[in-house]
Amino acid sequence: MKVLAVHPGPLMYTKIYLRLEPLGLELVAQAIRAAGHDVRLIDLQVETQQDYVRLIEEWRPDAVGFSCNYLPNVPEVIDLAKLAKARLPRTAVFVGGHSASFVARELLDHGQGAIDCVVKGEGESVVASLLSAFEQDRHAVSSLPGCVTMAGEGPPPRFVTSLDAVQPARDLLRHRRKYFIGVLDPCASIEFTRGCPWDCSFCSAWTFYGRSYRALSTDRIIEDLERVKEPGIFIVDDVAFIQAEHGMAIGEAIARKGIGKQYYLETRGDVLLRNKEVFRFWKRLGLRYMFLGVEAIDEEGLKRHRKRISLGKNFEALEFARSLGITVAINLIADPDWDRRRFEAIRQWCLEIPEIVNISVNTPYPGTESWVTESRKIQTRDYRLFDIQHAVLPTRLPLPEFYDELVKTQRILNNKHLGWAALKSTAKIAAGHVLRGQTNFVKMLWKFHSVYNPALQLSDHAQPVRYEMALPQSRADAASRPLLYIHPARGRHGRNLDEATEQFVEHTRTGQSV
Repeated sequence: MKVLAVHPGPLMYTKIYLRLEPLGLELVAQAIRAAGHDVRLIDLQVETQQDYVRLIEEWRPDAVGFSCNYLPNVPEVIDLAKLAKARLPRTAVFVGGHSASFVARELLDHGQGAIDCVVKGEGESVVASLLSAFEQDRHAVSSLPGCVTMAGEGPPPRFVTSLDAVQPARDLLRHRRKYFIGVLDPCASIEFTRGCPWDCSFCSAWTFYGRSYRALSTDRIIEDLERVKEPGIFIVDDVAFIQAEHGMAIGEAIARKGIGKQYYLETRGDVLLRNKEVFRFWKRLGLRYMFLGVEAIDEEGLKRHRKRISLGKNFEALEFARSLGITVAINLIADPDWDRRRFEAIRQWCLEIPEIVNISVNTPYPGTESWVTESRKIQTRDYRLFDIQHAVLPTRLPLPEFYDELVKTQRILNNKHLGWAALKSTAKIAAGHVLRGQTNFVKMLWKFHSVYNPALQLSDHAQPVRYEMALPQSRADAASRPLLYIHPARGRHGRNLDEATEQFVEHTRTGQSV
């Protein structure tokens, strides 16, 4: 079969600060290719809908598969699926990805026959069987693990047998130089682990993977790294280096091979403090940038998000990262209940610290506990507004004032770390990028005001809504927790952690001191 893999367009945040290669779609594409099919990939973050239409009409694929990892992309994916089906009625259309897994039935309903199947869970494990069923017996699709059709739903999704068995088809991207994160331009993405063993109320990573945690082997990681040509690497793990031994083994292999890259990763403050030697070692290897999900700067805020790390530990982690000379970005979650005084307090704190501060809006997502507990308060069911930059819950301030305060706070990031201030501190790096023809980083420095605008954000709420989300029916209590999972939870057996790390995770998950 000829199979076209499609990644949808950019989100509001990614129009400025980063544009990441579609690693998940590349992994699925490689599984398709390994099954003997002819596959092409188009990424609408860097290509146009006209490019997509041209590819559909000229190549005439037998199947079109969409990646849908983010809720705001749902309307776009549905419309693109309908477009493909209208032009090629016999072509099989399927959708997979993180967010698609949690809204599978709604996608089928919205698609009105344009979407033949939604794949829940890890797509690499079932995509070969799915394409075989499309070729031989489409009625068999609904019996496959994780596959949802209008005719029914198969057994729960399965994990791939081994993470070492899947490799990204990086060669399928036609514009690899378009991917970056901050000054890492260009930048590739790589995974060392999948899953998260914690259970924060605002996050759906643990519900997607059933609180599992699996690691790739060091040999497999090094093999992939050696193929990557880009000088920058974004490690996509939800929490990097939870297990010190794994992080050290990868680092030692990188040192032996003489691989020279610059790295950006995400981790937790308590993990950083527990595994200091790992992060010190990685600093020598090229770790330059780190994202810490602080979420709140008071104990009440941390408790609300079930981020069971003390405020003191978070600040200690920031101090340690500074001592290493690592540039740190942190995320704070703006609660819709914030008033003007709260926003002002946050702004003052942001001005006092050297770190890059990202402000996102508390947004309940399908698959999170907060989606179930907060759903009655939701003011809109427009998928496009669930991008952590719009308020979907009631705000204490009138909505126009909330957006004014939010953007005023976000503007601190612009004033401190973008524009001329950033160019002054990164002049040598920026000049090197331009000389090599890399302009992603330089172009982003002046995009803030064209993207972040209170009037534009407010006007988004007045746009016609073609597709509305369905609200949940049950509460997220202990009895209903299994309903949140995509991959069934296997308890301790699902986590590739040594006993000491497992105990650390459990203690920090339940709020006990460690």
